[in-house]
Amino acid sequence: MSAVKTSLLTAIVLLPLAGFLLNGLLGNRLGKRFVTFVGCGLPIAAFAVTLKCFFDLRAAGGAPLVETVYTWFAAGADTFEIAFYFDRLTAVMALIVTGVGSMIHVYSTGYMKDDDSYARYFAYLNLFLFFMLMLVLGRSLLVLFVGWEGVGLASYLLIGFWFDDPAKAAAGKKAFITNRIGDAGFLLGMFVLYSAVGTLDMDRINAAFLGASPPAVSASLVGILLFIGASGKSAQIPLHVWLPDAMAGPTPVSALIHAATMVTAGVYLVARLSGIYLIAPEASAVVTAIGAATAFFAATIALVQTDIKKVLAYSTLSQLGFMFVALGVGAYGVAVFHLYTHAFFKACLFLGAGSVIHALSGEQDVARMGGLARRIPVTFATFAVATAAIAGIPPLAGFFSKDEIMWFALASGRGGSPALFALMAFTALLTSVYMFRLLWLTFFGKSRMTAEVEHHVHESPASMTGILVVLAVLSAIGGFVSIPHFLEAQLPLPAAAEGMARFHMAVLVGSIAIALAGLGLAAYFFGSGAARAERVRAAFPQLHRVLAGKYYVDEAYERFILRPLMWISERIFLQWGDQRLFDGTLHAIAALGQRAARVLGRVQAGSLHLYAFLVLAGLAGALWWTLRHA
Repeated sequence: MSAVKTSLLTAIVLLPLAGFLLNGLLGNRLGKRFVTFVGCGLPIAAFAVTLKCFFDLRAAGGAPLVETVYTWFAAGADTFEIAFYFDRLTAVMALIVTGVGSMIHVYSTGYMKDDDSYARYFAYLNLFLFFMLMLVLGRSLLVLFVGWEGVGLASYLLIGFWFDDPAKAAAGKKAFITNRIGDAGFLLGMFVLYSAVGTLDMDRINAAFLGASPPAVSASLVGILLFIGASGKSAQIPLHVWLPDAMAGPTPVSALIHAATMVTAGVYLVARLSGIYLIAPEASAVVTAIGAATAFFAATIALVQTDIKKVLAYSTLSQLGFMFVALGVGAYGVAVFHLYTHAFFKACLFLGAGSVIHALSGEQDVARMGGLARRIPVTFATFAVATAAIAGIPPLAGFFSKDEIMWFALASGRGGSPALFALMAFTALLTSVYMFRLLWLTFFGKSRMTAEVEHHVHESPASMTGILVVLAVLSAIGGFVSIPHFLEAQLPLPAAAEGMARFHMAVLVGSIAIALAGLGLAAYFFGSGAARAERVRAAFPQLHRVLAGKYYVDEAYERFILRPLMWISERIFLQWGDQRLFDGTLHAIAALGQRAARVLGRVQAGSLHLYAFLVLAGLAGALWWTLRHA
């Protein structure tokens, strides 16, 4: 199907960039009303243009929209263009990014209204949206990579937004550096692809690998290299350590990064280049294994976290693991489906957590909450809907996408198995338990707040609660939009393994039973003041210590990677290399010059008789040398 040329795609990308420039240059001078109008209005305009492109795509029968902006540079006979590409997958991603992103911008007007850096905040938020849209709309890996690196920069600025706090500044640096590790793999994959295929345009790369004569390069090698980059952005083991610390930024930033944008970039990359992974079973197996391990690993940690945002952070890690499992077994459209539903309920949960924190004057520890359901009813109702959605309670959005992942984890002919299904089913049970635990500890039971905090509890302003209501509605009904069916022409679903079709209804019923079992377990352990949970904790103190310590991964990195590197840097490069070799060499040259100066300085004694004698001696020596060699 031939592409359709358009002139709207550049507008989608440039509108948030204009917001960044206007607020960054003029925001502090023109006041908060101007900042709000520009900071929220331009992302909303980008969403409107995206909707127009979506309807144009439908009118064109699914033929992708293409816009070449200009030729970036030429290398010999090859040219590299800034070109944007809008197909079915791009449409889903761009609508999520601009739609949910715009809602987070509006929510931020209430959450950040008293912050002295209001203009800077919206400038950074718009910049983040610009780079994310470049990532999603870019036709080539080169343009995508510009957006990829750009969201890394913008996330560093947003996570460390309150940089006066050293811990928050360190969290921003940690996210930035960890992502650079993954990006090294991404770059290597790009180099290998270009040398083998001769292009970085992703539609052409897919066509080349799925053609009759695939490129003479290992698809699994390329797939694994690209997945290393995806693991960095989407926080998969072992590059997951930055994401929980990213909670240091303002809560709307957490919602933007963790719900609909940056952390889903890795999922989008693998789905976009599905042509490579379809002929790379080894790379797909790696994606499945890492995704399943991350989902289970993060879910167990979330069970014992007490910071409301940290619970949601580890929940994000786990849900991303579910998406990668779907990618690994070839259900690319299902992975994007869960990405889509996750954008709604996770944004609602993070912004709901922000509303709780706002109501409690900055308190984030659920051990000092409780009894909030009646005090902040809108926040509670929306948080409860999103919690049920992520747990997989039907007919909410998360039920549909998670059930599909469970089905293909069992039945896909491209890597599904009973063992994988069992692990994902148990992880889904943990998801339901830790999310309903969070709901109970935050909103039910007796108040555990201090008297001062409890006195000031209040519902958030309409700019915040209105967005929560919209996201809760989308979390409830979003699953009825069949994203896998919409994407099937581009991302066909894998066939079920032989004999597996008869288990479809059993998986459906099992998914519901798992979600309800998690609800029941959370109610049993935390519904009566968490007394039973405390007894379990006392019975397994070492296990609780390991989970609360997040398996000590950060400590292991510090001991086995950071400290050796610091020792090498200080002892070898600093002391031996810099101080002794380079500085020592320079000091030796300087000392030699000083000694030479002292010796030669004796000749320059200021004695006219000595100078005359030396001149005569020189002339005599020159005359003797001339006569001897005549």
